[in-house]
Amino acid sequence: MNYELNEDQIAFQETARKFAETSMAPHAARWDAEHIFPTELFVEAGALGFMSLYVPEEDGGIGLCRLDSTLVIEELATGCTSTAAYISIHNMALNMLARYGSAALKAYWCEALASGQRLASYCLTEPGSGSDAASLSTRADRDGDQYIINGSKCFISGAGDTDLLITMVRTGEPGPRGITCVAIPADTAGIHYGKAEEKMGWNSQPTRTVTFENVKVPVENRLAEEGQGFKLAMEALDGGRINIAACSVGAARASVELSSAYVQERKQFDRPVADFQNTQFKLADMATQLVASRQMIRLAAAKLDQGSPDRASFCAMAKRFATDTCFSICDEAIQLHGGYGYIREYPIERYFRDTRVHRILEGTNEIMRLVIARQLLSERRGTLIE
Repeated sequence: MNYELNEDQIAFQETARKFAETSMAPHAARWDAEHIFPTELFVEAGALGFMSLYVPEEDGGIGLCRLDSTLVIEELATGCTSTAAYISIHNMALNMLARYGSAALKAYWCEALASGQRLASYCLTEPGSGSDAASLSTRADRDGDQYIINGSKCFISGAGDTDLLITMVRTGEPGPRGITCVAIPADTAGIHYGKAEEKMGWNSQPTRTVTFENVKVPVENRLAEEGQGFKLAMEALDGGRINIAACSVGAARASVELSSAYVQERKQFDRPVADFQNTQFKLADMATQLVASRQMIRLAAAKLDQGSPDRASFCAMAKRFATDTCFSICDEAIQLHGGYGYIREYPIERYFRDTRVHRILEGTNEIMRLVIARQLLSERRGTLIE
């Protein structure tokens, strides 16, 4: 088993690292403080293929595998974790459109979304259905060649500033089999957006409630067939989970690098803080946890690329472990910085705030445990622990 990256992977990684260092990191504090959604950056990112990482080339993407995509997302997250997380969500939504949309729908949207000229949101969560996504109640009633949609979605990243809403709606019976996925232009009559939520982190992307009031959408905007929406949503979330895990690794890596530099410069008791054994042990544990998180993500990504039957469980394990562990790394980085880690002059506190939500979204880490346990306890446990 070869753990070394090949030349192409190193090239993707280096391009993303340079972009993060020059186009993201210098502006991240201002985007966070002023709640700026950096739409111009997305166009720049689109020109490099970052807005369509694993979208097929025929649909305007660069067609990377999921493993290679996580390399890029990790690098972007070192520059601005919040913005990298939105880029990962946009990729997830665009990939759903590219894989399951009609030819006409893709012809109209894919190129613009891949270029970053237009942006997409993923709409699943509702006020009454968070972890229990199969109980969603937003309805789409068919009327001839169109759906009439009523209901609401909450905690939608980019909502109010994006152009297309990839939305899960109920077209049939209760439960997962009655859910359908529809691509809804964000400016369609009858769509209302709530206030931008005041959040602990992720301040470079708006989060709003979206309300649908007799919104009319052509049936041709449906992705796949009626009743397949829950399958599409869960399939997308497998990839979304390793994406958000990679964002956590990027933030944690930046925190370790900043901490390593800081403790060598900072002196206490006439010695660099780095000379103290406690500091060295803490840094060693942080580095070990970081590498373990990254390797779990790469294993899960490889499972996803291969279509392994246990891929969902490995994506859940990677997401659970990496987001919990990397949040702890960011917390330890604040401790190593002392009081300076708690003030906004230093980026450590921003990495801490931005990674906290990763343990909640794309399925809470409690739900990840359920996914893993169900696979482990089933007769089809496969190679989960072998």
